[in-house]
Amino acid sequence: MTVRPYRSALYIPGSKERALEKARSLPCDAILFDLEDAVAPDEKIAARDLLCKTLTENGAAYGARAKIVRVNGLDSAWGSDDLAAFAAAITAGAQIDAVLIPKVSSPADLDAVAQLIPDVPLWAMMETAFGMINAPAIAAHPRLTGMVMGTNDLAKELGTRVRADRLPMQAGLGLCLLAAKAHGLVILDGVYNAFKDEAGLLAECEQGRDMGFDGKTLIHPAQLDTANTAFAPSSAEIDLAQRQIAAFQEAEAAGQGVAVVDGRIVENLHIVTARQTLAKAEAIAALS
Repeated sequence: MTVRPYRSALYIPGSKERALEKARSLPCDAILFDLEDAVAPDEKIAARDLLCKTLTENGAAYGARAKIVRVNGLDSAWGSDDLAAFAAAITAGAQIDAVLIPKVSSPADLDAVAQLIPDVPLWAMMETAFGMINAPAIAAHPRLTGMVMGTNDLAKELGTRVRADRLPMQAGLGLCLLAAKAHGLVILDGVYNAFKDEAGLLAECEQGRDMGFDGKTLIHPAQLDTANTAFAPSSAEIDLAQRQIAAFQEAEAAGQGVAVVDGRIVENLHIVTARQTLAKAEAIAALS
């Protein structure tokens, strides 16, 4: 079983050469190279050129980290040129694992992008009301391999108030999560804006993890350790998975279909989850 961890996905401005260099040594599972929100309008073209050059000449320097480029939307003055530039960069050998499309509201948005940049997986920013409503159709797109929750933009569009429990967000988060899981996609939770509030970040990471998100998008390197810990299997979970597998194998050898571990029934479906837990733990260990 091959598992690629996405516990932490850090946004890095494509316009900041120093930040691009620093990202090579940060303990994140994925880097979201951002040409959209993190780059001022008068820096867009220079940022695009810098990022294309960086990923073409030094993409290998980012190691096993997933390299995902968030381009500008096709409704902007830069989106089409972003896609053309990265299509050329990929042909020239740029190492890019996916292109992240902002404000995806329907499969047609992905169709338009797919025509402009071949041979690279697409990811969708899920941050509009239409995106929530159309999440199942978006997730079914043949080029899509990942979704990212854009909770700031979604909150703005919906007019929600900020709450620690994110109750106003639950409908949208749940719809996208269900759609992603139904189609075997990676799905990452939205950012936590108060980057100095470690307790608040941990609570939101744990909420997202318990819901089923694969990891957390982050805005500051100080948030990495919290996300990496929250979205990794704990030592107790690893121990339980190992004991469940051993007990189930023993039960099968005795001709039984279920086992009992810690007073709980263990069936084949629990073994699937247990093996996924161990595979994720092994993949994380390999990264470090």
